[in-house]
Amino acid sequence: MSTQRMSAADLTAKVGQEIGVSSWLAVDQTRINEFAHCTEDHQWIHVDIERARKESPARSTIAHGYLTLSLLAPTSFEILSPIVEAKQLMNYGLDKVRFLTPVVAGKRVRNHIKLLAVESKGSERWLLTLENSVEIEGVDKPALVAASLVMLVN
Repeated sequence: MSTQRMSAADLTAKVGQEIGVSSWLAVDQTRINEFAHCTEDHQWIHVDIERARKESPARSTIAHGYLTLSLLAPTSFEILSPIVEAKQLMNYGLDKVRFLTPVVAGKRVRNHIKLLAVESKGSERWLLTLENSVEIEGVDKPALVAASLVMLVN
């Protein structure tokens, strides 16, 4: 990947291409517990280690789907910030999200990002549509696939 930063207009040449892969992030029980605390989602499948060992198909606790989804923001900006010329990059929304494989506590994940579209919104603003595929280390099927929207401001 080039180290030269691209303008939003230059990004249009990258539509349809993978633009980066994030670093691995650990999804350990501490992260899962903190997410449960913040969201008040304390379902046993996420936080009760002993019960999950006995009753969960994974024989372990699993991350909340929305925890995995929340990792799109830091992983997207890790990839975009060094390669895109912008004063500001902002989360703008999601078009489609599918949770495909649960993330077992203790696994690591990373985001593969493909640029789907670049649309001028005028006033030095560009809407990027990204395809995110969150890979689970050692697992063939991704944890989730989502189309996310990022507003780029120059």
